[in-house]
Amino acid sequence: MVSQQLDVLVICGSLRKGSYNAALARTLPSLAPAGMKLRAAASFERFPIYNFDIQNATGFPAEVVAWADGIRSADGLIIVSPEYNWSIPGGLKNAIDWVSRMKDQPFKDKPVALQSAAGGILGGSRMQYHLRQSLTSVDAILFGRPEVIVTFAAQKFDERTLELKDQTAIDMIKLQLAGFEKFIRRVSAKG
Repeated sequence: MVSQQLDVLVICGSLRKGSYNAALARTLPSLAPAGMKLRAAASFERFPIYNFDIQNATGFPAEVVAWADGIRSADGLIIVSPEYNWSIPGGLKNAIDWVSRMKDQPFKDKPVALQSAAGGILGGSRMQYHLRQSLTSVDAILFGRPEVIVTFAAQKFDERTLELKDQTAIDMIKLQLAGFEKFIRRVSAKG
Protein backbone atom coordinates (compact mmCIF):
# COMPACT_ATOMS: atom_id res chain seq x y z
CA MET A 1 0.00 0.00 0.00
CA VAL A 2 1.41 3.39 -1.01
CA SER A 3 1.37 6.10 1.63
CA GLN A 4 0.08 9.56 0.82
CA GLN A 5 2.43 11.69 -1.25
CA LEU A 6 4.41 14.17 0.83
CA ASP A 7 4.36 17.88 0.00
CA VAL A 8 7.91 19.22 0.34
CA LEU A 9 8.77 22.89 -0.02
CA VAL A 10 12.16 23.79 -1.54
CA ILE A 11 13.66 27.06 -0.29
CA CYS A 12 16.57 28.47 -2.27
CA GLY A 13 18.97 30.66 -0.30
CA SER A 14 20.28 32.35 -3.44
CA LEU A 15 18.38 35.13 -5.18
CA ARG A 16 20.49 34.89 -8.34
CA LYS A 17 18.75 32.95 -11.13
CA GLY A 18 22.10 31.78 -12.53
CA SER A 19 23.38 30.40 -9.24
CA TYR A 20 24.44 26.80 -8.83
CA ASN A 21 22.18 26.51 -5.80
CA ALA A 22 19.15 27.74 -7.78
CA ALA A 23 20.07 25.19 -10.47
CA LEU A 24 20.36 22.48 -7.81
CA ALA A 25 16.96 23.43 -6.37
CA ARG A 26 15.40 23.24 -9.85
CA THR A 27 16.90 19.76 -10.32
CA LEU A 28 15.38 18.23 -7.20
CA PRO A 29 11.83 17.44 -8.40
CA SER A 30 13.20 15.17 -11.14
CA LEU A 31 15.28 13.23 -8.58
CA ALA A 32 12.63 12.89 -5.87
CA PRO A 33 11.13 9.51 -4.99
CA ALA A 34 7.52 8.85 -6.04
CA GLY A 35 6.31 9.51 -2.49
CA MET A 36 7.42 13.16 -2.54
CA LYS A 37 6.14 16.12 -4.53
CA LEU A 38 8.55 19.06 -4.42
CA ARG A 39 7.50 22.67 -4.99
CA ALA A 40 9.47 25.90 -4.94
CA ALA A 41 8.96 28.38 -2.11
CA ALA A 42 8.12 31.99 -2.84
CA SER A 43 11.12 34.30 -2.94
CA PHE A 44 12.12 36.31 0.09
CA GLU A 45 13.86 38.99 -2.00
CA ARG A 46 11.34 41.73 -1.14
CA PHE A 47 11.43 41.23 2.63
CA PRO A 48 12.61 44.36 4.44
CA ILE A 49 15.53 43.95 6.82
CA TYR A 50 14.03 42.64 10.04
CA ASN A 51 13.28 45.48 12.43
CA PHE A 52 11.04 45.11 15.47
CA ASP A 53 9.85 48.69 14.96
CA ILE A 54 8.38 47.69 11.56
CA GLN A 55 6.78 44.59 13.05
CA ASN A 56 5.39 46.58 15.98
CA ALA A 57 4.07 49.45 13.82
CA THR A 58 2.55 47.60 10.86
CA GLY A 59 2.74 43.89 11.67
CA PHE A 60 4.33 41.29 9.45
CA PRO A 61 4.66 42.24 5.76
CA ALA A 62 2.31 40.30 3.46
CA GLU A 63 5.27 38.60 1.71
CA VAL A 64 6.57 37.32 5.06
CA VAL A 65 3.12 35.98 6.02
CA ALA A 66 2.82 34.21 2.65
CA TRP A 67 6.30 32.69 3.03
CA ALA A 68 5.47 31.47 6.53
CA ASP A 69 2.16 30.02 5.32
CA GLY A 70 4.04 28.10 2.62
CA ILE A 71 6.31 26.60 5.28
CA ARG A 72 3.37 25.70 7.53
CA SER A 73 1.49 23.98 4.69
CA ALA A 74 4.41 21.70 3.75
CA ASP A 75 5.14 18.27 5.22
CA GLY A 76 8.87 19.04 5.07
CA LEU A 77 11.42 21.53 3.77
CA ILE A 78 14.60 21.32 1.76
CA ILE A 79 16.81 24.39 1.99
CA VAL A 80 19.38 24.70 -0.81
CA SER A 81 21.78 27.55 -0.16
CA PRO A 82 25.17 28.96 -1.01
CA GLU A 83 27.68 30.03 1.59
CA TYR A 84 28.43 33.74 1.94
CA ASN A 85 31.51 34.68 3.94
CA TRP A 86 31.56 31.28 5.65
CA SER A 87 27.93 31.55 6.76
CA ILE A 88 24.24 31.89 5.82
CA PRO A 89 23.40 34.39 3.05
CA GLY A 90 21.92 37.55 4.53
CA GLY A 91 18.61 37.30 2.65
CA LEU A 92 17.92 33.77 3.89
CA LYS A 93 18.92 34.65 7.45
CA ASN A 94 16.68 37.73 7.31
CA ALA A 95 13.73 35.58 6.16
CA ILE A 96 14.30 33.17 9.05
CA ASP A 97 14.61 36.12 11.44
CA TRP A 98 11.24 37.51 10.30
CA VAL A 99 9.30 34.26 10.72
CA SER A 100 11.11 33.45 13.98
CA ARG A 101 9.11 36.30 15.55
CA MET A 102 5.73 34.74 14.73
CA LYS A 103 3.69 33.24 17.55
CA ASP A 104 2.59 30.34 15.33
CA GLN A 105 6.19 29.35 14.53
CA PRO A 106 6.23 27.88 10.99
CA PHE A 107 9.47 25.94 11.50
CA LYS A 108 8.35 24.28 14.75
CA ASP A 109 8.49 20.49 14.39
CA LYS A 110 9.05 20.83 10.63
CA PRO A 111 11.43 18.24 9.12
CA VAL A 112 14.24 20.04 7.23
CA ALA A 113 17.02 18.76 4.96
CA LEU A 114 19.90 20.94 3.80
CA GLN A 115 21.85 21.09 0.55
CA SER A 116 24.55 23.39 -0.77
CA ALA A 117 26.77 23.90 -3.78
CA ALA A 118 29.88 26.03 -3.92
CA GLY A 119 32.99 26.52 -6.00
CA GLY A 120 35.47 25.33 -3.41
CA ILE A 121 36.41 22.16 -1.60
CA LEU A 122 34.00 22.70 1.32
CA GLY A 123 30.91 23.07 -0.87
CA GLY A 124 28.98 25.29 1.52
CA SER A 125 29.45 23.05 4.56
CA ARG A 126 30.12 26.01 6.90
CA MET A 127 26.80 27.55 5.85
CA GLN A 128 25.05 24.27 6.62
CA TYR A 129 26.58 24.22 10.10
CA HIS A 130 25.41 27.76 10.85
CA LEU A 131 21.99 27.14 9.32
CA ARG A 132 21.55 24.10 11.56
CA GLN A 133 22.15 26.36 14.57
CA SER A 134 19.57 28.92 13.40
CA LEU A 135 16.99 26.26 12.59
CA THR A 136 17.48 24.56 15.95
CA SER A 137 16.56 27.87 17.61
CA VAL A 138 13.16 27.80 15.87
CA ASP A 139 12.52 24.13 16.75
CA ALA A 140 12.93 22.62 13.28
CA ILE A 141 13.66 18.89 13.16
CA LEU A 142 16.89 18.53 11.20
CA PHE A 143 17.67 15.59 8.94
CA GLY A 144 21.26 14.41 9.37
CA ARG A 145 22.59 12.09 6.68
CA PRO A 146 23.28 11.63 3.93
CA GLU A 147 24.41 15.21 3.43
CA VAL A 148 24.37 16.94 0.06
CA ILE A 149 27.41 19.19 -0.31
CA VAL A 150 28.28 19.79 -3.96
CA THR A 151 31.94 20.80 -4.07
CA PHE A 152 33.71 22.37 -7.07
CA ALA A 153 30.29 23.20 -8.50
CA ALA A 154 31.60 24.71 -11.75
CA GLN A 155 32.83 21.24 -12.73
CA LYS A 156 29.55 19.53 -11.89
CA PHE A 157 27.00 21.72 -13.69
CA ASP A 158 26.79 22.27 -17.44
CA GLU A 159 28.33 25.68 -18.15
CA ARG A 160 25.56 26.72 -20.56
CA THR A 161 22.38 25.08 -19.21
CA LEU A 162 23.36 24.79 -15.51
CA GLU A 163 22.07 21.22 -15.59
CA LEU A 164 23.66 19.03 -12.92
CA LYS A 165 25.79 16.53 -14.82
CA ASP A 166 27.86 14.89 -12.05
CA GLN A 167 26.54 11.37 -11.47
CA THR A 168 28.07 11.06 -8.00
CA ALA A 169 26.24 14.23 -6.88
CA ILE A 170 23.01 13.02 -8.52
CA ASP A 171 23.26 9.66 -6.73
CA MET A 172 23.91 11.37 -3.38
CA ILE A 173 20.89 13.64 -3.87
CA LYS A 174 18.68 10.64 -4.67
CA LEU A 175 19.94 8.92 -1.50
CA GLN A 176 19.25 12.01 0.59
CA LEU A 177 15.76 12.50 -0.83
CA ALA A 178 14.86 8.83 -0.24
CA GLY A 179 16.18 9.05 3.33
CA PHE A 180 14.41 12.36 3.90
CA GLU A 181 11.08 10.87 2.77
CA LYS A 182 11.44 8.12 5.39
CA PHE A 183 12.51 10.69 8.00
CA ILE A 184 9.45 12.90 7.36
CA ARG A 185 7.12 9.90 7.62
CA ARG A 186 8.80 8.78 10.86
CA VAL A 187 8.85 12.14 12.66
CA SER A 188 5.50 13.45 11.47
CA ALA A 189 3.36 10.29 11.41
CA LYS A 190 2.61 10.80 7.70
CA GLY A 191 3.46 7.19 6.91
